[in-house]
Amino acid sequence: MPVSLLGAAEIRALAADLDVTPTKKLGQNFVVDANTVRKIVHVAEVRPGDSVVEVGPGLGSLTLAILEAGASVTAVEIDHRLAERLPATAAAHGVPGGALTVVDADALRITVLPGEPTVLVANLPYNVSVPVLLHFLETFPGLQRGVVMVQAEVGERLAAPPGSKVYGAPSVKAAWYGPWRLAGTVSRQVFWPVPNVDSVLVGFRRDAEPRGSEEERRAVFRIVDAAFQQRRKMLRQALAGVLGGTAAEASAVLERAGVAPTARGEELSIDDFVRIAQAV
Repeated sequence: MPVSLLGAAEIRALAADLDVTPTKKLGQNFVVDANTVRKIVHVAEVRPGDSVVEVGPGLGSLTLAILEAGASVTAVEIDHRLAERLPATAAAHGVPGGALTVVDADALRITVLPGEPTVLVANLPYNVSVPVLLHFLETFPGLQRGVVMVQAEVGERLAAPPGSKVYGAPSVKAAWYGPWRLAGTVSRQVFWPVPNVDSVLVGFRRDAEPRGSEEERRAVFRIVDAAFQQRRKMLRQALAGVLGGTAAEASAVLERAGVAPTARGEELSIDDFVRIAQAV
């Protein structure tokens, strides 16, 4: 039998049965619109046979849409009640055995995933969205692409180019792994409860070749953190602590990297930061 999706009434009934009250702490704004979850799956280019990891499946509305597309899903859920119920919900909606694996765990602490997923699809809450994405990209190099639904502020920052108003450390760190793009807007009305902020879809595709080793990534990220610790500060001052201890020593490293010591972190691309780390 084909996989069927959850409707708004069933989502509310499931929540009542589990005594789940959507909370801001866990970012539980459940998607109750079938067209929206199918749109996310389409934008993520999920195809039959894909192995997908979903973070925070909640009651399973997006999970079922991914499974409907013929992919297998590893779902990571921190709420024990939701993790325990999801397999039964999937079975009741026609999901074949073996297509869904549920991992009852904190996504920020997980280091091993069954199924070797290559695609990430998720609806992520504001407070953990960037840390979860960076953790998964760092920990699971097999992830090649993905689409996540996040608050508009987060998505715009992840996809921001150098020099833009919202460009910051998350923009640079995300770009270490590959390009990011805004991939669509999401109406507030598709959520239960209705949030008071806008949401967007943001997509990424991992570069074919890594920019550097894990040691090089850590070195670059230290420089990025220092550059954005105090916004609008010249790099020779902002980076003094990580590039020798003085503004003069930092200036010498920056000049070797071909970066003006008077530039600011907001102007630099990921490639600029890599060159700085290599010039140390």
